Amino acid sequence: MNRITFSWCIGLFLVNLTSFGQLTGGASKQPFEDEIRAFEKTDQTTPPPHNPIVFTGSSSIRLWDNLADYFPKKTILQRGFGGSQLNEVLLYADRIIIPYQPKQVVLYAGENDIATGKLTGQQTFERFVALFVHVRQKLPNVLFTFISIKPSPSRRKFFAENDIANQLIKDYLAKRKNTQFVDIRPVMLTKAGQPVPELFKPDSLHMLPEGYKRWAKVLGPYLK
Repeated sequence: MNRITFSWCIGLFLVNLTSFGQLTGGASKQPFEDEIRAFEKTDQTTPPPHNPIVFTGSSSIRLWDNLADYFPKKTILQRGFGGSQLNEVLLYADRIIIPYQPKQVVLYAGENDIATGKLTGQQTFERFVALFVHVRQKLPNVLFTFISIKPSPSRRKFFAENDIANQLIKDYLAKRKNTQFVDIRPVMLTKAGQPVPELFKPDSLHMLPEGYKRWAKVLGPYLK
C-alpha cells in the first residue's frame, strides 16, 4: 500500500469513527465541533441555497467578511471553521460539504497543517488527497477548486514546505477532471518576491480586506 492510499484509508476511518461516535452518543468532542453544530443549527432556521458554491477550510475562509458580496452573481455558502487543518475538513466533510450538494467546492487549507511544524509538504499533500478522494466519491461531478497556500509573513520558515505542498497539489489536480488550482501567491508578493505587508493584519497571518480583494480578483473567473 503506497503512502497516499494509506493516508486516504486513515482519513476515511476518521470520518467513519466520528459518525459512529455521533450515533452512539460518544462523550468525547472533536475539535471545532461547536462550530460545525452552529452551521447545522443555522441550516435548520435558514435553509441553505440550492447547489451553492461551498467555500470551506481554515480561518482564511472563516474570517472572509462579507464573502458573498465579493461575488454578487454567484450563490455562495461560507463554511470555513476554526484554524482547521486538512484532516479536520475531512472529518467534517459529510456535514459541511456533502449535504449541500454543491456545484463547486472551494478549499483553502493546508497552511495550518505545515505550520504545526510536524508535517512536511509531502504529508500535507497526502492529507489533501485523502480529502479530495472522499469528496470525489460522494460528489463525483463537483468542480473542486483549491486555493494555493498563501505566503503569510509570520510563517516564513515554512515557505519551502508550503511550496512543495502547492506544487504537489497542483500537479495532482492537473491530472484530474473538474479540478482547479488557483494560485493567489503572485498577487500577494512584491517584485522582490516578498509578502506585501499591507495585506495582513498585525499578526502577519490573517488578511485585511485588501488581501481579500486581491484574492477575489484572481478567484472570480474560476467560480461556476
